Amino acid sequence: MATTEGTQHEVRPATPVTPVVVPTTNGSEKRKQRGVVLRVLVYVVVAHLLAAYLYFLFTIAGKH
Repeated sequence: MATTEGTQHEVRPATPVTPVVVPTTNGSEKRKQRGVVLRVLVYVVVAHLLAAYLYFLFTIAGKH
């Protein structure tokens, strides 16, 4: 077996890396959550308006 002199490496245990927690800037998570809530409310209102329109449309058409 060939030996390589002078190339011994010291084996050290790996040091754990602690994650750095960086807060979101300008409350972007709250803004996203608020946007989702607003979008859901708009969809619910639009869906109810469409359902009411169709209900009245068929109600009026049923009388004639």
